[in-house]
Amino acid sequence: MASLVFLALIALSLGLALWSRAGRGRQSMHDFFIASRQFGAGLVFFLAAGEIYSIGTMVGFPGGIYAKGPTYGFWFLGYILLAYPVGYFLGPRIWAAGQRYNAITLPDLFKGHFGHRALEVLVAASAILFLLPWGELQFTGLVAALRGLGWNFPPLELLIIAALLAFSYIAISGVRASAFVSVLKDMLMVLAIVVTGVAVATEAGWGHVYHAASQHLDARMNHHQLAFSMSTMLFQSLGFYMMPFGVQSFFTARSASTIRRTQVFMPLYMLMYPFLVVASYYALAAGLHLGSPNEAFFAAAVKLLPPWLLGLVAAGASLSGLLVLAGISLAIGPMVTRNLLPGLSETRQKAGAKLVIVVYLLGSIVMTLLTPKLMLTLINTAYYGITQFFPGMMVILFSLRVRASALALGLLSGQVLAIVLYLQAPDLGGINLGLVCLAVNIVVTALFNLLPRAQAATAS
Repeated sequence: MASLVFLALIALSLGLALWSRAGRGRQSMHDFFIASRQFGAGLVFFLAAGEIYSIGTMVGFPGGIYAKGPTYGFWFLGYILLAYPVGYFLGPRIWAAGQRYNAITLPDLFKGHFGHRALEVLVAASAILFLLPWGELQFTGLVAALRGLGWNFPPLELLIIAALLAFSYIAISGVRASAFVSVLKDMLMVLAIVVTGVAVATEAGWGHVYHAASQHLDARMNHHQLAFSMSTMLFQSLGFYMMPFGVQSFFTARSASTIRRTQVFMPLYMLMYPFLVVASYYALAAGLHLGSPNEAFFAAAVKLLPPWLLGLVAAGASLSGLLVLAGISLAIGPMVTRNLLPGLSETRQKAGAKLVIVVYLLGSIVMTLLTPKLMLTLINTAYYGITQFFPGMMVILFSLRVRASALALGLLSGQVLAIVLYLQAPDLGGINLGLVCLAVNIVVTALFNLLPRAQAATAS
C-alpha cells in the first residue's frame, strides 16, 4: 500500500509538470530557465520554498539532531530565520539587477556589471564546484526516503530512479514544471512532518519522548559549540540567497514587490521543525535500529504510521529532493552553456544545457556512492564557497566602485582558503571557517582595489 500511494503521488506530480506546459509551444531559453520573468507571488513563493526546504529538512536535520543532539540544530534554525530579512531587502535588488542585465544565471550579473571575462568564468566555475555537494545531499536523502518504503534495491538503482525523475521534470517544461510541482511537494512535506510528529505525541507523548531522549543527549553548549552556532548563523544567512538556484528563482518573478510579498510569509515554514525534532527524539528514545543517522525521521514514520501514510511521507520527502535537484540542474546547465562556453546560439545553449544536466546528475550519483557523509556537513561545505560571492553581489546591487580584478582576487582567495581549511581542519575556536574565509575575501578585495590608487598618489 505504501508503494502504491507513493507511486500515485509521483504520477500526480508528473501530471502537474505536464499541465505547466499546456498551451505553450517551443520554449525560449528565458522561458525554460526563468519562466520569461512572469511568475506571480504564489508560484515564486512555492518555487523558492521548494529550493529552500529540501530533503535535508526531512532527513538531514533530524539526522543531525539524532547524531549530535539539539545543539547541532541551533545554527540550522537560526541561519534560516536570519536569512529571510536578508532576502526581503536584497531579493528585489537581485531581481532588478537581473532585469538590467537580462540575466538568467548568477554569473550573468557579474558579466553584465563588470564586463570582465575572467571574473565571469571564475564565478561560474566555482559555483558549479561548490554546488556538487548539494546534489549529493539530495541523492543521499532520496536513498533514505526510498528505503523507508521498504525498497531494498542496490543504492545505484535507487539513485538512477531519482535522477530519471528529476530530469523528467526538467525536460517537460524547465522551471515551470518545478514551480507547479512545488505546490504539491510543499503540501505533502508539511503534512508528512506534522502527521509524524502527532503520531509520536499520540504513541508516547512529547514529554516522555523529550525526557527519554535527554538521557542520551546533552543539551548544554560549550564555548566551542556556541562559537560555531553563532558564526554559522551569521555566515550562512549571508550566503542563503547567494545560491545560484536561489538567485535564479528571483529572476522568475514579474516584479520586485512580488519577491517582497513572498519573503514576508516564508518564516511560517519554520513551524514544522518542532515536529521534526520530536520525531528524531522518538527514534533515539525508542532505540530504533538505524543504518545511519539520516534514517531517524523515516524510522519513526515506519514505526508509527500506517502504510498509506508512509507512502505520503516518502512522496513528500522524495519530491523535496527531486525538486532541489531539478533547481540545481537548471542553474548549472546555463552556467556552462552561457558563461563557460560563450558564443553559442540560444538553441544550442538550451540543448547543451540539457546535456550538461545529464552529466551533472551522473556525477552526483558517483559522488553519492563514493563519498557518503553526514548530510548537514555537506550543507556547510557548499556554503563555504558559495557565500564568497556575497562581496561581489553587494558591489553589483549597490553599484559600488570596485575593480573586477580586485574582486576576482578576493573571491579566489576566500574559496581556495576555504578548501584548504576544510581539508586541514585547524582549530579555529569553533568559528565557522567560511566566515574566516569571507573576512579574508573582503580584506584582499579592499587592499587590491585601493592599491592602484595608492600607487597613483605616490607617483604624482
